Amino acid sequence: MATPRAAPPAENLTIREASDADAPAVIALIARCFSDYDGCVMDLPGLDADLPQVARHFRTRGGRFWVAEAAGVIVGCIGQVPIDADRIELKRLYVAPEARRRGLASRLLALVEQAARRHGARWIELWSDTRFVEAHAFYLAHGFVRTGAARTLHDPSHTTEHAFRRKVDSR
Repeated sequence: MATPRAAPPAENLTIREASDADAPAVIALIARCFSDYDGCVMDLPGLDADLPQVARHFRTRGGRFWVAEAAGVIVGCIGQVPIDADRIELKRLYVAPEARRRGLASRLLALVEQAARRHGARWIELWSDTRFVEAHAFYLAHGFVRTGAARTLHDPSHTTEHAFRRKVDSR
């Protein structure tokens, strides 16, 4: 069993726009998060084909991707892409276990909210694996609702996802 890493102090976290050079660390972070769930695996070059050039992938779709670093180690990530004029999709919100419950996911979510407002979107939407129960609790606590829609991805992880959405705060 791996020794748990110390949680990074919140004040030592840096959030920045990702570059493609971050891809190996982002892939490692997501694979680590997946390892908490039986049967959940990376699907490169399939479903996770966006990850080797993660920044470029999001930019070419009109979106953005951010990473959070602590002492030079990527401990969180999030992305967003526009769906249409009224909606953006939140993608790939992951936080390393040692960095959870310290407000990082909320800080990352705030970046997507800002991007949604700049885009003029009325809604933020996302899909989340049915196994990610803690993530669902986070989304619900931040005003998202399950839409009732579900989809099966037919991937190596046998993923089924729930859809969530939330109205963009106009502030």
